[in-house]
Amino acid sequence: MLEHDRPVTRAWVLHPDLKSDHQRRDAEPALEEAVSLAAALPDLQVVGADVVRLPKIHPGKLFGKGKIAELKSVLAANEVELVLIDGPVTPVQQRNLEKEWGVKLLDRTGLILEIFSDRARTSEGVLQVEMAALSYQRTRLVRAWTHLERQRGGLGFVGGPGETQIEADRRAIDEQLNRLRKQLAKVVKTRELHRASRAKVPFPIVALVGYTNAGKSTLFNHLTGAEVLAKDMLFATLDPTMRKIVLPTGDEVIMSDTVGFISDLPTELVAAFRATLEEVLDADLIVHVRDISHAQTEEQAQDVQAILQSLGVAEEAPTIEVWNKVDLLEGDARDAVITQAERMDDLYAISAVTGEGLEALLAAIPDKLKDPRSEADLSLEFAEGRKRAWLFEAGVVTEEVQTETGYDLTVFWTALQKERFARL
Repeated sequence: MLEHDRPVTRAWVLHPDLKSDHQRRDAEPALEEAVSLAAALPDLQVVGADVVRLPKIHPGKLFGKGKIAELKSVLAANEVELVLIDGPVTPVQQRNLEKEWGVKLLDRTGLILEIFSDRARTSEGVLQVEMAALSYQRTRLVRAWTHLERQRGGLGFVGGPGETQIEADRRAIDEQLNRLRKQLAKVVKTRELHRASRAKVPFPIVALVGYTNAGKSTLFNHLTGAEVLAKDMLFATLDPTMRKIVLPTGDEVIMSDTVGFISDLPTELVAAFRATLEEVLDADLIVHVRDISHAQTEEQAQDVQAILQSLGVAEEAPTIEVWNKVDLLEGDARDAVITQAERMDDLYAISAVTGEGLEALLAAIPDKLKDPRSEADLSLEFAEGRKRAWLFEAGVVTEEVQTETGYDLTVFWTALQKERFARL
C-alpha cells in the first residue's frame, strides 16, 4: 500500500483536567500539545478537541454518566472513529468507553508509541519501539493484540492490517520480548563499536537538544545542509543524525541532531528512548534549542533540563542556550528577547528559518569547545603510526623528533583530546 493510499482516520482529542490533581498542567496548552501530537501521524485527521473538567476519576469509565452521553452524541455527529485521551487510561476504562461510544480509543502512551513507530529509522530505534509497545500491550490484554501482524509502520492500535484481532497471551508477548532483547543486545554492541570508532575522530561533538518541535532539525539542516525531516510537528526526529561541519573559524565539529524531549513522557518510553540520546552522552558541547515564541517555553526548558540531569550530562558538558523562532515575535516581545540574549553569556537569539543570529552562534561554538590546554611529551614507536596520524590530524603537535625506535613528540592539547588519545 502506498503511503498516500493509507486510509485517514477521523480523530477527536480529549484532555481530562482533574481538579484534585495539583500537579496538573494548564489545560489549554496541554490540549494544544496533544492535538499537535495527533497531527504528527499521517493517518489521522483531528476533527475536534475538548478539555474535559473532572471533579474525580470514575474507576470504570473515567468520565461520569452525563459527560459520556454528551460526548457520545458529539462523536457520532462528527463521524469520529478514534478518540485520543491525553492521559493514562486503564484497560477496563478503555474497553468500557469503546463499547459506549462505538469507537477505538488510545491514551497518551499509545499515541506516542504510534508516532515513535512511524518515525523510527535505525534498527535500534525500531527494536526499542517494539519492546516499549509490547510492554504496554502486556498490561492491556483485555484487548486483542495485533502488533505482530502489522505489515507496515504503525503498531496496529490505530488501524491497518491487524484488524483480525488475534488473541495473544502473556507468554507469547514474553517470548517476543526475549527475542527482541537478544536482537537489541547485538545492535547495542554494534553501536558501541561505532562509538568507539568515533572516539578516534579528533573533532568535538556538538549535540542539539530541546523540547520537541523547538526547531532543532531546521537549525541542523540550515547549518549542515542535511535533509533531515524538518516539519512543524512533534517528534519529527527520532533517530540521531550526525554531520561534520566546518565553522567560520575553520574549526571542524560533528553536529548531532537528537530526538525531541516532551513532558510527562510515559515511563515505558523513557527506557525505550534513552538509547536515542546516547549521542548526547558523548557530546563536548550541548546546544539547548528553545522555541522562545511558545507560551510554555519556560516549562519546556525545565523539562529538558530535568531529562539532561537524569542522563547525568547536565553538569559535565558545557551548554549554550539558543532562543529560536524570534521571527515569530513582534514589537516589544522581540526586542526584549534580543536585548536579553545580547546581555547574557552563552545565550543566543536566532531564527533557524531566516538565518538571523546564526553568525554569532557559530562564532561562539569554538570558544566553548576550547578547554584549557596543557603541554605533554610523548614517545611513539614506528608501529604506532595510527596514533601519530591522529595527533597531527587533531592539530596538537608542536614539535617532533625522529628517534631510532620511533618519534618523540611535544603536544599541546585539551583534557578531552588527551582522553580520546588514551582510548586509541
